[in-house]
Amino acid sequence: MLYGKEHVERYQETDGEEGHEWQGTVTLLLTTTGRRSGKRRTTPLIYQREGDAYLVVASNGGADEAPAWYRNLEADPTAHVQVKGEKFTARARNATPEEKPAYWEKMTAVWPAYDDYQRKTGREIPVVVLEPA
Repeated sequence: MLYGKEHVERYQETDGEEGHEWQGTVTLLLTTTGRRSGKRRTTPLIYQREGDAYLVVASNGGADEAPAWYRNLEADPTAHVQVKGEKFTARARNATPEEKPAYWEKMTAVWPAYDDYQRKTGREIPVVVLEPA
């Protein structure tokens, strides 16, 4: 099973032929710019389509601190996304309070552990909407 840096490298090398499907889900690669370092960082994330946009969850496994990629997007919402061989620039935003319940349900349908992660933390875990720029 691919994980971390190896997951990113195999995904990039094969245009997602290896790494797109992961533990019964599908993943995209999200590249953000480090808010302090200015370096580009790429993270594989479980996703679901929502029209032209992609949904991802900033769970960090239920930790009280949001994942680094999410904090990077807070500083600069422009990101690069790769879904299999498709690569594009996206603008990230949090799901609105009206959107979130349906989007959360859509994401927990493919990765039920998100509900467990939410129970582990007092932080409200955001659903992030990645819209093509």
